[in-house]
Amino acid sequence: MRTKYLSAIGIISILTAGVLMNSCTKSFDERRIAQADMSNTSVVQAYVAMVNASRNHIWIDNNRVTGTALATAGLFPATGYGFSVTGGTRAFLLRDTSATTTQIQYSFAQDLQAGKNYTMFIYDTITSPKQKTVETSILTPKDTTARLRFANFIYNTSSVVNVDVFSYLNNANVFTNVPTTDVTGFIPYQSGRTDTLYIRETGTQNLLIKQAVGPFTTKRSYTAVYRGSYKGTKAVSTFANF
Repeated sequence: MRTKYLSAIGIISILTAGVLMNSCTKSFDERRIAQADMSNTSVVQAYVAMVNASRNHIWIDNNRVTGTALATAGLFPATGYGFSVTGGTRAFLLRDTSATTTQIQYSFAQDLQAGKNYTMFIYDTITSPKQKTVETSILTPKDTTARLRFANFIYNTSSVVNVDVFSYLNNANVFTNVPTTDVTGFIPYQSGRTDTLYIRETGTQNLLIKQAVGPFTTKRSYTAVYRGSYKGTKAVSTFANF
């Protein structure tokens, strides 16, 4: 009798375990299918080029999507890959969560097409925030190069001259006559080596800033951002795209 009793318990345990395993497997498959279906979603990165930003969070359709507050030069997601957003016109909100902040709350609508990648640049100052969203075309080089583009989000109270970007490795300008708030297309770029970029006033040798960049990983795409205050502290920051 004891043997039959133990056998019955064993059979029940096996059946219970099987049910649990099937339940877990179903749940995993459902999550995987939901994440794999990207037919109605776009992919977005957000970069903060805004001067003096410190504790920013982003909401989409009244849902906060950021976990860690973003300061100047902050990238979301921090990994350099984008986050999924349902395609269509979405309501964005950017604000500093501190009760004592002097930053103006900034809301805007952005149309995002399903199946496309975007980079959203937040710029200007905390008292006059602005944004520019550009499509980020991701192509994988067939050789060993990387890809680089340049974004000019330097801040000044009045208009400033366009800039050229000179590469030490290439011994030539790699981007020319770039106005403020402009984002260039990607160009092939040497991977595996550190370069120095010289930001100059267009058509002159007047150096505004120089910055070491790289090394860049083969087949990856990158953005170099000229940001900060034209009359004060400025920088060139580089981040990986998708």
